[in-house]
Amino acid sequence: MTVAVAVSGGMDSLLALALLKERGEAIFAVHGHFLPPSPAWERVAEGLGAACETLGVPFHALDLHEAFDDRVVKPFVAEYRAGLTPNPCAMCNPRMKFGVLFDAARNLGADRLATGHYVSLADREQGRMLVRGQDASKDQSYFLSMVPVEKLRLAEFPLARTFKRDVPAILAEHGLTPPLPSESQEICFVPDDDYQHFLTARCDMPGPGPAALPDGRVIGEHQGLWRHTQGQRRGLGIPWSEPLYVLDKEVESNTLIVGPREFLAANGCVAGQVNLMCPVRDWPGTVLVQTRYRQKAKPAKAWLSGGKLYFDFLEPHTRPTPGQVAAVFDEAGTVLGGGIIEEAL
Repeated sequence: MTVAVAVSGGMDSLLALALLKERGEAIFAVHGHFLPPSPAWERVAEGLGAACETLGVPFHALDLHEAFDDRVVKPFVAEYRAGLTPNPCAMCNPRMKFGVLFDAARNLGADRLATGHYVSLADREQGRMLVRGQDASKDQSYFLSMVPVEKLRLAEFPLARTFKRDVPAILAEHGLTPPLPSESQEICFVPDDDYQHFLTARCDMPGPGPAALPDGRVIGEHQGLWRHTQGQRRGLGIPWSEPLYVLDKEVESNTLIVGPREFLAANGCVAGQVNLMCPVRDWPGTVLVQTRYRQKAKPAKAWLSGGKLYFDFLEPHTRPTPGQVAAVFDEAGTVLGGGIIEEAL
């Protein structure tokens, strides 16, 4: 059994490689670069090559930027144009890391793929399932909830029981220095995290339109629905007697719906592009739904109808954002499935 370890250049994936090497696994490292070739990429590849030489592990660097542009960047732009707020990192995992990159690794002889994600796999009644990582502050199961379970069952997650705070010291013990020692929380393909500049440079984006209260009263103008996201307060530029928040976007009429804070809560949501880790009939009566990465999953009733997941929240819930992921868990932290939010209810 040969394991390909996806190494990005950062600390986590490099540690995953070192841990598997320690276990005596038959491994090789594979670096899929998702941005166009550049001197920066060459430096990362050289650094990874040196680290792999230290460990005595074969290393392969792959230029996958065209596939990444087709599968992640272009949909990101199209979804913003459609009034959504996409989550490119969550979609990169099924489309690229466990898609194009895994396929390339298989062509190189791999049977399984390991990554530096802080998640775990555990045996459940339904089979091998994705479970939250031990380090709750870094758990990344939310971002993997859209990966098909068949792919996850061919995965290895060496950092399942690792805490992020310990990673630098463990790497130092192995004599390893990651080419990218500092980590960015930004979207990797958006320079300086300026997504508005990025979008306008890629294509013509929709223009201004009315901003209205939930009762239909127009009280101002927005400069493009794509510049706003649900729950946003700052930057609206609409004078009012109390703070206003973005509640919704009516794409057909190009109208931004805004309102006071009390309108922010939602009773539920609908998600499409459903990815089930096990049949909904095997889910508990009450599930936990997470609609943002930095959010505690909250209880809900869930059902599947017409290929979509419907959630009825059992306690107040911040309005979900169309385009983001709704990840579904049980009480034990097992990922039951996920979907892309289409609307709040």
